[in-house]
Amino acid sequence: MTGTASRVVLATRNEHKVVEIRRILAEAGVVVDLTSVAEFPEVGDVVESGLTFTENALLKARAVAAGTGLPALADDSGITVAAMNGMPGIFSARWAGPGAGDAANLHLLLAQLQDVPDEHRGAAFVSVAALVRPDGREFVAEGRVEGRLIREPRGANGFGYDPIFVPEGESRTTAELSAAEKDALSHRGRSFRAIAPHVAAVNDHVH
Repeated sequence: MTGTASRVVLATRNEHKVVEIRRILAEAGVVVDLTSVAEFPEVGDVVESGLTFTENALLKARAVAAGTGLPALADDSGITVAAMNGMPGIFSARWAGPGAGDAANLHLLLAQLQDVPDEHRGAAFVSVAALVRPDGREFVAEGRVEGRLIREPRGANGFGYDPIFVPEGESRTTAELSAAEKDALSHRGRSFRAIAPHVAAVNDHVH
């Protein structure tokens, strides 16, 4: 490959997510200069007014591509709980209210599921990755991992709802897995691996 790697802006201010996605793309062999939208103070927060993960991912990526003039990557992800008709879903990051944070969200969800027996605690992590290029081209990929929710948080490697989610076929929570193990099976690993060839292609247009 010649020239410098293209800059791609990730539509998040969550450093955990930047590190995770940078790692997933690198594992997929994608060489880009992935930077967080936090480096572009002129780009305001996007109102996530969509009703699906796909709508919200595209809203974020479109706004950041328009605001920076660079290709933008976004993901909208969350946990869907069978016993709660798929909620928290798109509200996962603000389940306990605006600005409440990971711990409050997790504990509220556990409290709401207190009376739900173990066999009905099925859940899935869903991630939709979106890439929007300044020329208006858009690409979307979905990743999903099925599992179940335990009653007490375990593990320190993850964030969000990782400490209470046990993926299918595992006895450990996603917060007890190593970074490599988590990427191999995570919803975000799946969606970003699927969109990786489109991200790699931005290098073909370095001017």
